[in-house]
Formats: sequence, C-alpha cells, structure tokens
Amino acid sequence: MPTTSRRAFLSSVVLSRTLLAGTNTLIASTLSAQSKDWQQVANVARQFDQCHAMMIFQDGQHVFSEVFRGPAIEKAVPIKSVSKTIVAALAGAAIDRGEIPSVKATLGELVPKLIPSKADPKVASISIDNLLTMQAGLERTSGRNYGVWVNSRNWVSDALSRPMVGEPGNGMLYSTGTSHVMGAVLSAVSGKSLLSLARDRLGKPLGIDIPAWTRDPQGRYLGGNEMALTPLGMTRFGEMYLNGGRFNDSQVLSEQWTKQSLVPVTTSVFSGLGYGYGWFIGQSGNTNYALARGYGGQIIGIVPQLNLTFAITSDPTRLARSGGYFGDLQRLIENDLIPVAA
Repeated sequence: MPTTSRRAFLSSVVLSRTLLAGTNTLIASTLSAQSKDWQQVANVARQFDQCHAMMIFQDGQHVFSEVFRGPAIEKAVPIKSVSKTIVAALAGAAIDRGEIPSVKATLGELVPKLIPSKADPKVASISIDNLLTMQAGLERTSGRNYGVWVNSRNWVSDALSRPMVGEPGNGMLYSTGTSHVMGAVLSAVSGKSLLSLARDRLGKPLGIDIPAWTRDPQGRYLGGNEMALTPLGMTRFGEMYLNGGRFNDSQVLSEQWTKQSLVPVTTSVFSGLGYGYGWFIGQSGNTNYALARGYGGQIIGIVPQLNLTFAITSDPTRLARSGGYFGDLQRLIENDLIPVAA
C-alpha cells in the first residue's frame, strides 16, 4: 500500500474509534465515503509541502480525512489565530448568559479598571463589536509589532495604550492585542479564566479537549493565539456554527449569535475577504463560505449552502500570506473543495 494511502487508512481507523468513543456515534472512514471525489481535493492539497492534514464533514457525516505529513490525525495541533474565532464564540456565550449586555457595550462601561491611565480617551468608547471585528482603531500588535507586544510587562495595558490610528468601528486593523483584550473582558465579566470558559462553554458540549496554552505576565490566557485542537475538534466547532449553534442535543451558542457572526462587517486589506465576528467571509461563484484562519495555514471552514465543514492543518512555523500559501489554500477551497462538495 503506498505511504499516503496507508496513512489515510490509519487516520480513518483512528477517527472511527474517536467518533465511537465521543458524543457522536457515527462511524465513518475514507474508505466508505467515496461517493464524491474527495481524493481530487486531497491530490491538490498534498502538493503543498506546508499542508499537514485535512478533514471534511458533509451533511453531518465524516466523508474524508488524510494526514499528508506531520502529526497524527488524533493529535492536538497549534491553531494559531483560529484562536480568535474561539474567543469570538466565547463572547457570544457571554452575551447569551447576560454577562455582557450587548455588542454595543463599551470598555468604559464593562471594564474601566482595564483601561490604563495613559490610554487615549477614545479607548473607553471601544465596543465589543469593535473588538470582535478588529475595528478598535488602535495601532496593531500583529505583524512586525507582535514581538515587542508579547515582551511587554502587561499585554492588555500595552495594547490599550497604543496610539489611535483610526476611529473605532471605522476599518479593520487585524491585531492579536485586540483579541487579547476581548479575552480579558470575558474573564473580567465572568470571573473565570479564558481556559475555564473555553473548556466549560465549548469543550464540554462539543466533546473536545482544550489543552492549556500561553498566558500573559498577569496570568491571563492569550486571547487570540497559541490554542491547540485536533482536526476533529476543529470540525466539531465548525459543525456547531453550521447548525445554528447546536451540537448533538446541546444549544452551545444561540442561533442568532452564530448567524450574526457570519455577516461581513468589514474587509481585510490583506486578503480582500469580508470579516464578521472572528470569521473571514468569502464567495465562490454563488456560494458563500466562512473561514477561521490561523498563521501557517490553519483553517476551519464552513459552507452553509453545501452543509459542509472542513479543517486544514499546516506547518505552524511557516508564513501563509494571502499572496502565497494561504492564497493557494483559498484557491483549493474555491476551485476544488466547493465544486466537489456541490
């Protein structure tokens, strides 16, 4: 048996056992779900030496998974900035519980003690939806500013003390610091750590393990990077959004929140994709899709019109720019995955 085929077979066996042991009872494998030519998609993905693995669900059924290289399919892997989409989901959970009154609530109203004295007065007017859509108006902490930010003594204070380079709500400034502030807000209003919130409000109902991850100097879990999930965990998170916030018999997030999250509010200057509450929004022909995207090429994707969910994992140490590897993955999604699923 060729190496790639053998790995696909072993991955499907492991996944079948995992599904049987979890809250889902379906048993599926790459050998029993070939009514569509998923190998056509895999053949394209396999050519990218950065791509590690792919898992696909359609109509609630596992239809394909394969490890091309890298960790085994059952291993939790770094999802990088897909973590921002997890944080956005937890914001929805906090609103569902009344811990945050609405997305229009501001930092000045919710967490005035988090705002440093040296911050621009406009910081108090930054709203929850400004944070979720990366429209805080503050100088970015991502890209070339990331290293300086994570070496600061107080990540929340540093992010909120940066100069205002735009008006809150007026244009996307992708920044991990913005998402980290959102995570700090969630901890403050709930009295729980971001890890506890992720495990209790997402991990338990989805039947997935969420390992502990990086914390800042004040002990807050990083709200926008460094989380890890298995490909199955990634797809279950996507399935939950695809199904209006439900997973099995649990209403994990409100249907209103999941729908609202997938409405583009602003646009990425890098990829040209729309951006909602933690999700990038694109279109292939007449088919809309949403992506949670992380450094290196980590992706959770959902295509509501096709009842399709997929996870792609990649080398987390290498760049994946819109004009490079991420662009390759976007073309894979639009030109191969969506047409096969249709």
